[in-house]
Amino acid sequence: MFGFFKKDPTKKMRAGYNKLLEQGMHAQRNGDMRLYAEITAKAEALWSDIEALEKQQN
Repeated sequence: MFGFFKKDPTKKMRAGYNKLLEQGMHAQRNGDMRLYAEITAKAEALWSDIEALEKQQN
């Protein structure tokens, strides 16, 4: 009945995902491809966690 009061658990995760993507973009522009690869791997892992949570909620 009061489900609309519940906070979205993926909202904070999505903000972190977007922040990682931005950090990766800056690393790539600076030419640090190793750091870019590390950040991208973290972002992909976080995205898979977000997808798993969303799938579990539905």
